[in-house]
Amino acid sequence: MKQNSRDTGEYIPEISIIIPAYNEAASIKQVLTKLQKVLNQADFTYEILVINDGSTDGTGDILANLNVRTINHEINRGYGASLKTGVRSIQSEFFVIIDADGTYPEEELLNITAYRHDYDMIIAARTGENVNIPLIRKPAKKFITWLASYVANRRIPDLNSGLRIMRREVVLKYIKLLPDGFSFTSTISLAMLVGGFRVKYIPINYKHREGTSKIRPFYDTINFILLIVRTITYFRPLRVFVPFSLFLFLTGIFVLFFSGLFFEQIMDSTSTIFIMTAVNIFGLGLLAELIIRRSD
Repeated sequence: MKQNSRDTGEYIPEISIIIPAYNEAASIKQVLTKLQKVLNQADFTYEILVINDGSTDGTGDILANLNVRTINHEINRGYGASLKTGVRSIQSEFFVIIDADGTYPEEELLNITAYRHDYDMIIAARTGENVNIPLIRKPAKKFITWLASYVANRRIPDLNSGLRIMRREVVLKYIKLLPDGFSFTSTISLAMLVGGFRVKYIPINYKHREGTSKIRPFYDTINFILLIVRTITYFRPLRVFVPFSLFLFLTGIFVLFFSGLFFEQIMDSTSTIFIMTAVNIFGLGLLAELIIRRSD
């Protein structure tokens, strides 16, 4: 299918391809060339939209010489901010996101779009036979994925894959909650899983990236964990409050038993504080759950 142009007055394409790019001069042209070849075989109309997020390495100059729609951020605003700019700038029913660093196989785009009418989000999970994720990121990635699976009450193969297709109207429901940084994909994954939307995972391979990674392992891992805790609190507060309340309650019982066994005291102030705090936190969790269910 030929790419539809919004400037010619033709109808809105069915799928928009949004590509956030920050200092990707080493790979952006190659990615767009491969993507165009793949999309020429597609059975849907499309447009490609690149968000140049304040690049300083010549990415903008390369894009200016290519026949592709581009939106430029004057300063670097973040991965999530670029995606939100893209979502607000399109009108298609579905949109695909893919990174500009050459790590995702462009040909997989046709596989994930094939199921678009049956799901609200289809994620290309980096669980194929050939996955090149840096060793330093693997422990944190596994822990974060485990924590997110606990929240969603469902096994999550890949929480923050940068290749996926989503239904635009669903993402717009949560767009004010979505962060401006790399945790955009993690947040929308949790939001849609917890919100009961239809989500499908398709395994893919993952290549070595071109250029320098923008991920900061320690800083971004801490941010991801805090993000998941915030997301749990927002969507399923009892998943946070109940375990914490139970921990304090059991600690209070242990202190009560320990003090009675060794100091012949039936109850002391420490165990009382633990138990009463546990009761208060459990009540707060119930109240938060009630508020969220009523707002839904």
